[in-house]
Amino acid sequence: MFKAKTKRIEILSKDNPQIIKELEKIFDKKTNVYIDFSNIVFWQEKLNWHICLKRLKQFLDSFSNIQNVKFYYGTLEGDSYSEQLVREVEGYCYKVKTKPVKIIRISIDVSSIAMNSPNLLKNFIRKPLLLKLSLENIEFLNKRLKDLNDRGIKYLEDRKCNFDVEIGVAMELDSIQKDAENFVLWSGDSDFEGPVNQLLEWGRKVTIFMTVGEISTELAETKTEKFEMKKIKEFICRAKELPEELQKKTS
Repeated sequence: MFKAKTKRIEILSKDNPQIIKELEKIFDKKTNVYIDFSNIVFWQEKLNWHICLKRLKQFLDSFSNIQNVKFYYGTLEGDSYSEQLVREVEGYCYKVKTKPVKIIRISIDVSSIAMNSPNLLKNFIRKPLLLKLSLENIEFLNKRLKDLNDRGIKYLEDRKCNFDVEIGVAMELDSIQKDAENFVLWSGDSDFEGPVNQLLEWGRKVTIFMTVGEISTELAETKTEKFEMKKIKEFICRAKELPEELQKKTS
């Protein structure tokens, strides 16, 4: 079931046999992996290490029951880094799904509102918290926006590219078409609660790859297996982020 695709993986697997056994139990049936990369890319700051997508694919390919690794990530058109990343991931033989990132401009121009008005702040602060703020708090925040206006900043840009629907549909279709019996989701987004519970109702096995503090309450409460990503750091992080002794051992 497990056969290391590279010499480095082979060396690391001998040092971490318990991790390999745990993953073999997770990947015990015909498996598809779904990576919501825009969701997990922000986890790297909390983890304090980075996922090497080439090493990740090599590691997943070491498990014979994994049929497909589906990678979802938006392309920021005209941005060389974004476009290059998508090309590289395709080159590593992921099944890549991408679409253009939408850039939405949100006004922070306070010239047409009273300083104690919440009309602009409601675009950034959820209503339950906004209702708790005093007029003095609101006025203070609006004055900070005016400071930005005085510097010529009248709007902020927000990037949107959500794949929750596409991934949810893909998982359910793969189940219906019997392309997989085992579903491994790399995401902590609450929007996957519905598709995950549907798969569980159909008797499918679902595992969430996650990191503590970055999984929604809704997903955490589903009856799925959970796997902490940091357990496989040495297999999937950038080579220079390995401990020095492992860098020497695996170089």
